[in-house]
Amino acid sequence: MSAIDSLPPLREVIATHDLRAKKSLGQNFLLDLNLTAKIARAAGDLSECDVLEIGPGPGGLTRGLLASGARRVLAVEKDARCLPALAEIAEAYPGRLQVIEGDALKVDPLAHLTPPIRVAANLPYNVGTELLVRWLTPTEWPPYWQSLTLMFQKEVAQRIVAQPGSKAYGRLAVLAQWRCETRIAMELPPEAFTPPPKIRSAVVHLTALPAPKFDADADVLQKVTAAAFNQRRKMLRASLKGLAPDIEDRLLAAGIEPTERAEQVDLERFCALARAVAGT
Repeated sequence: MSAIDSLPPLREVIATHDLRAKKSLGQNFLLDLNLTAKIARAAGDLSECDVLEIGPGPGGLTRGLLASGARRVLAVEKDARCLPALAEIAEAYPGRLQVIEGDALKVDPLAHLTPPIRVAANLPYNVGTELLVRWLTPTEWPPYWQSLTLMFQKEVAQRIVAQPGSKAYGRLAVLAQWRCETRIAMELPPEAFTPPPKIRSAVVHLTALPAPKFDADADVLQKVTAAAFNQRRKMLRASLKGLAPDIEDRLLAAGIEPTERAEQVDLERFCALARAVAGT
């Protein structure tokens, strides 16, 4: 493994600071600095951007982002054991790394970052989907971030880029593709991590569009897709009956047959349904 900076290899960092991954925190550490640098490059030109990183752990991706030229990185880490290792990185890159100990679901990144902002993270498995939905559904659009470069379980990554009619198509696909261009940038095998997870992982790159592809209210679209895909085997008139007493009429108004199932409905019609449910 070729060095990307003057700091020790990650295995040595983990041994020095006794950083065994915690299952309770959804941790799987990526140790190959060549791979972390490749993920950083997938985020694009970072030289004029601040970068938000969630769950840096021992700092493999953090080092990749800084070595790739990120203007500044804000790393939010819940595990206090990782802070000494991250402090060493901050010392090696003076003025370019700020580390906050805390819960990513509670930290306001805008209090610490200057636009333009990109997000790049090997997300902890236990909060990854919730963070993604939050990033995709702010009240105002465009969001504070330009792009998201995120590592997920491969199954989750496939759900983000899935098309109607596929088994992977669901709420994440609708919410992501409504406001973003999405693609899988790379896949990683289990053995790239410590400890090796039981599944493959993939990095997804989402680029924020200037405006959503179709008009809809984010909260209503979330409610509609959550209800529709929560009972995806049922006809929509059954799975959505709790949203409105006249749901069949609203489905028809959106160009959807009440007997259709959620995986048959494309993004445009889901947005039309959200408008119909909202009464707009």
